[in-house]
Amino acid sequence: MRSIYGVLIFVFFLSSTALAQKNKVEGKVIDPQGTPVSGASVLLKGTVRGVQTDLQGNFEIKDFPAGKYDLVVSLVGFESQERSFSIGEKETKNLDITLTEEEYLLSEFSISASRGILGQGNMPEVSDFQINAGKKNEVIKLAEIDANLAMNNSRQIFGRTPGISIWENDGSGIQLGVASRGLSPNRSWEFNVRMNGYDITPDPMGYPEAYFTPPMEVVEEIQIIRGASSLQYGPQFGGLMNFVLRKPDKSTRFTAESINTVGSNGLFSTFNYIGGTEGKWNYTAYYQKRRGEGWRENGFFNTDHAHVEVNYAASNRLKLGYEMTYMTTETQQPGGLTDAQFGENSQQSSRSRNWFNTPWFIPSLSAEYLVSPNTKLSWKAFGTFAERNSVGFMRPINQEDDLGNRQVDRDFYTTYGTELRLQHNYQLFGQEQTLMSGLRYFNGAIDRKQLGTGTTGSEMDFSVVDGDFRRDLDFTNINLAAFAENVLRFNEKLLFTAGIRLENIQSNMEGQLNISNGNPQILTPATRTRTFALLGLGAEYHVGKSTEFYTNFSQAYRPVLISDLTPPATTDVIDPNLQDARGYNFDFGYRGKVASYLNFDLSYFFLNYDNRIGTLAQANADGSIFNFRTNLGRSVSQGFEGYVEFDPITAFVGSSRYGYLHLFASVAVINATYKDFVVTSVSNGEIAERNLAGNEVENAPRNINRFGATYKYGKFSMTWQMSDISETFSDASNTVEPNAAATVGLIPAYQVQDLSASWNVWKQHSLKAGVNNLTDERYFTRRAGGYPGPGIMPADGRTFYLTLGLKF
Repeated sequence: MRSIYGVLIFVFFLSSTALAQKNKVEGKVIDPQGTPVSGASVLLKGTVRGVQTDLQGNFEIKDFPAGKYDLVVSLVGFESQERSFSIGEKETKNLDITLTEEEYLLSEFSISASRGILGQGNMPEVSDFQINAGKKNEVIKLAEIDANLAMNNSRQIFGRTPGISIWENDGSGIQLGVASRGLSPNRSWEFNVRMNGYDITPDPMGYPEAYFTPPMEVVEEIQIIRGASSLQYGPQFGGLMNFVLRKPDKSTRFTAESINTVGSNGLFSTFNYIGGTEGKWNYTAYYQKRRGEGWRENGFFNTDHAHVEVNYAASNRLKLGYEMTYMTTETQQPGGLTDAQFGENSQQSSRSRNWFNTPWFIPSLSAEYLVSPNTKLSWKAFGTFAERNSVGFMRPINQEDDLGNRQVDRDFYTTYGTELRLQHNYQLFGQEQTLMSGLRYFNGAIDRKQLGTGTTGSEMDFSVVDGDFRRDLDFTNINLAAFAENVLRFNEKLLFTAGIRLENIQSNMEGQLNISNGNPQILTPATRTRTFALLGLGAEYHVGKSTEFYTNFSQAYRPVLISDLTPPATTDVIDPNLQDARGYNFDFGYRGKVASYLNFDLSYFFLNYDNRIGTLAQANADGSIFNFRTNLGRSVSQGFEGYVEFDPITAFVGSSRYGYLHLFASVAVINATYKDFVVTSVSNGEIAERNLAGNEVENAPRNINRFGATYKYGKFSMTWQMSDISETFSDASNTVEPNAAATVGLIPAYQVQDLSASWNVWKQHSLKAGVNNLTDERYFTRRAGGYPGPGIMPADGRTFYLTLGLKF
């Protein structure tokens, strides 16, 4: 933490100290009516130097070499302006710019003029070092939606994103559990989860569970690319989920913001942010503190987040950056419930001694270099130094806590990686084409210590009374990858994409599995190496300037995970030829906007998931039974995803002095079934075999529907939202009647409503308030087989929150 405080002092120094200036270009950006245009991008063409206009439309760029430049001013909805100028040493040049409104293509990030259809958009065909053309993608703009951001409320944040299933059992907001297209929401592990483009999970190749989530108050947008992201990012089947943090303010030397929230069950959250630009430097930093008692008994949480980012324009062509993020948590886990307990009182808890802790440190270095006006390079180096710690009574939930020694499990993650990307634009067929290529190296090490004998106390204490863990395993994953993808434009309407990714993965496992009768059970060290290629094709056809058809086919994979390589017992056998799960994603859709009052994205998807891993009972020559972990079969998810948002007032009236009403629907119909999946059971020493073909995939609701309405009047906004989720099964056998431990059984359908409002007052200050789970629905989305259960994990009932935001 000392290093964080040191950087904070440094950026404060930057904000108050004027650096030596070589020269300066300044001016004001207005529209044809003379109104200042704020938030416009002002860039010195062919360089990395750029700023944004402030609330009065003013801008300044200083401390750059003398010479001749082209100043480019742009903002979505306006025609870009380019102005040439020359400047000498220590000279100040004044350039005022007038922007004219323009009808723009869908390939630009669309913002509706109706002031309400803002929270959900699509990514441009090509963004910095990223090809998005032909891919199913969404951009969630956090600042434009009414939601409980202090608690990272997932169903509100993803309310307009069709097909997102959510495990709503972590009311603390520390971890997100989301998935799409019939995949498992378990800590979002079917997504490739990144922040600002770099990894934040322990190991995407071996343990992709997302224990860390940045505070939504600092997230500018969430980028989601479905399975077609596999070429540029690798695993997983679910695609990419990238949290883009708010960048340093380029319109001022210094800005500060404080967002403070209070709410039900002792909730208190304070988020404090600074940022600014001074000459060649820009910086940002935040600190968030959040704590509360939780909606359920024994649900205490206490979290701290801190982040610093500093960027430096070393020259007109080279920009350097450094980021570091730190999180620490203290979470009491109320555990699961039986079905009877849930029916009696879903707030109760019979586990008062279960605790969870995840210290997380993520540093990152970056560089961006403009080789030429058409070619640029991006380099990122990153690491994750973190822990996952738990202590508690882990027996089935229908067994009473005996108040004896608890079980301690600890993971230690030490990972680092680097990615180099090149973006090159060239001319062909009279059109600008784009080639994207990249190299990746990743090294992940996990030290897993489990089955430790903990204390008999009730506090968060991860000490082991005998000083040892019965299970002590070491895993390493080394990944080398290279990719290339090209956008080929034939004319203004039609484009194709094609790409390939080459992967090499080396996994190693060794250590002690358990101690039996005082004798250590040592695993035979195992190393697995594989090399393979993934292919992808896509296309877009622009029907007009604002609508398009898109389609994509991309191969995908999921590497064999640590859990797949770790037998639960020494008698179990791992298939030496165990293969990574392979398959593909296919999308076909139509998206766009009609004038300024209708946004839509309607699509069909098909996800083929082959080589799914499971366990079969096998017989030895002597008749003894053992479990054999191998690739068992295939599942398919297919269906419809639709998002529509409509502004009837703008459509039928045009403008209104009484405000605007925006209606949205996010609808998904998902048919996720097993096609061929052999399983076995043992009865009276005999092995019985059956096939799950035709069974529904577990944790895959057939219908995921969310509807809402937003009313906007001036600086006031209010949103009502309803989530309507169908029933689903908790296991692949599609068990309906729950077992005694409540780990399997039907997960019933539910409806839950939320109401949120915001009011921007006193210029940049704001008030926000809301009610989550308006009707106090009692429901659950998950039956856990282990931690943080086992048993039913209830979702939160009705809660309230009030937020005051101050900006200076």
